[in-house]
Amino acid sequence: MSTLPWSAPLAGRLEEREITSELLLGNPLGDPHVRPLWVYVPPGYDDDAARRYPTVYVIQGYTGHVAMWRNRTPYRQPFIETADAVFAREEAPPAIIVYVDAWTRYGGSQFVDSPGTGAYHSYLCNEIVPWVDAHYRTLDAPAHRAISGKSSGGFGAMITPMLRPDLFGALATHAGDNLYEYCYLPEFGRMVRQLRDYDGDLMRWWDDFTARVAFTKGCDHDLLSLLGISACFSARPDGTPEIPFDPVTGVLRPEIWQRWLDWDPVRMVPDHADALRSVHSMWIDAGNRDEWYLDVGAQAFRQALADIGVADDVVRFEIFDATHMAIDYRYPTALAWLCHRIAT
Repeated sequence: MSTLPWSAPLAGRLEEREITSELLLGNPLGDPHVRPLWVYVPPGYDDDAARRYPTVYVIQGYTGHVAMWRNRTPYRQPFIETADAVFAREEAPPAIIVYVDAWTRYGGSQFVDSPGTGAYHSYLCNEIVPWVDAHYRTLDAPAHRAISGKSSGGFGAMITPMLRPDLFGALATHAGDNLYEYCYLPEFGRMVRQLRDYDGDLMRWWDDFTARVAFTKGCDHDLLSLLGISACFSARPDGTPEIPFDPVTGVLRPEIWQRWLDWDPVRMVPDHADALRSVHSMWIDAGNRDEWYLDVGAQAFRQALADIGVADDVVRFEIFDATHMAIDYRYPTALAWLCHRIAT
């Protein structure tokens, strides 16, 4: 594998398209409703006009946007290139890869519909999927359609087949957000301390954040996550984010915290058992030193699947030696596994 610090030609082709979303038009944050959509077609796509291909939809972690798929770090290739190499080396049956943009002003959408951010789940399922099927030679069936992501993208990859088994029959989640008492709850005490500088007013921090260079204060990453996830999971009907704890005392607000827990994939499993039993392939992994204990969450999700009768041969599960960061080297391995599973 090349580690040169510049790009090389792809064996396949990446097409940078745009999609005009009616569902995101007039969204609460005023974010663009015309969105980039990158579609990769594998080597040989142009050679046989009759051949149709399975699809893998790739979604991102919090603060991720589609242009970041080109980010290059020392001695690592970006996923666009490592994914292309999977097909160039014939390590997996060819597939179309769809890179989805669901960024918001608050850093992300969690791929859910919310009055605080917009209809991003519907945008993905009801606009992007039909658009891709109309413009590319896809195999238009859930058995041949997968969704994959890391962190918040891994959360989206877990919940989307639960909610839309008619569209997605396979998934890969890398350190996906779940088991919220380990993933989110331990962070709240630190956030209370950080909010002291803003008299407990999260929107005062937001006004400060947007008036200066981003991420120049130590609290920025934490409070952006708090604001963004609250906007996704616990916004009022008018779009106002409500945080799940008292910002001065730190005491949990049970009714708001419950709204977060309702989006915990581990807790969602029993209510979506039939949908999950229809998913034929699930890749689940996380690093054993994940800072948000998402390895523990991955184990809990795997056990919840077993409890509803998901067969062992459906799941590829692994806890490997890593933190939450820099695990993109896992993506092409999971991609190859998914492509074998959705090819036929």
